[in-house]
This record gives sequence, C-alpha cells and structure tokens, in this order.
Amino acid sequence: MQVDFYHLTATPLDRALPQIAAKVVSTGARLLIVTDNEEQRRHLDRLLWQYTPDSFLPHAQLGDADDAAQPVLIAPDVNAANNARHIALVDGVWRDDALDFDRAFHFFDDDRIREARLAWKALADRDGVERRYWKQNEAGRWEQAA
Repeated sequence: MQVDFYHLTATPLDRALPQIAAKVVSTGARLLIVTDNEEQRRHLDRLLWQYTPDSFLPHAQLGDADDAAQPVLIAPDVNAANNARHIALVDGVWRDDALDFDRAFHFFDDDRIREARLAWKALADRDGVERRYWKQNEAGRWEQAA
C-alpha cells in the first residue's frame, strides 16, 4: 500500500488533483475523492468537467448517478461505492480507512501541515505501508522529498 503526501505550495488542488485523477483513470483504475466539505465536493464536481478545454474525466458525486459505474467518485467519507482501489483525501484530513486501498493521495496545504506530519509519523511503523512525500521545487515541478 502506497501513501503519497502532496504538500500544496505553488500548485493549488484545482490543478494537482485533476492531473492525478486523469493518470489514475488512464490506467483503467478507479479513484475515490474524499472531502467532508459539501461546497468543496460541488466545486470539484464542476472542476472535473472543465479543468482544461479538451478534458473529460467521467465522474459523479456519491448518490447522484450509478455509483458503481463511476471511474471517479466524489464522496463525503471513505465509501468506495465505485470499487476504487485509489483514494484522494483532498480536505487535508488523514483517514486510516485509506489504508484499505492500494494507493492513497493525501493533499494538504500549509494550514494542515501539522496534521500531515502527525499522519506521516503514525504511518512510519505500519507494516506494508510505503510513504512518499512530494513537494514542489522553484519551477513548480513535483519532486519526491522523502
């Protein structure tokens, strides 16, 4: 199980998340996006339809369509009704239920860095968990820092 910590400094979630989601979907895998913030869920729903002029990421919010058929599902909690094996935690809150997936993407900004550090440390001793910490360089490119 792999957990990727993404510290959002230069690139906002609105640019980072669609790129990750597109990569997951391009491999034929499914993604569950989790945030307990209802407004953020609505925003992400709109964003994934139009983040670039030529983009199309098929998705839905939990309960809005045939959840099981969705390559990307946006939910308020860890409910993989689409049978996703990848999860993106986008509200800065770590959830241990993410460890039931093959890969977790934990996005956080400076407001949530303390919580992210605690999650990083808590996962250090977990068997079968590989942690990666990604930060951006001066050019805005993601680099693995740990």
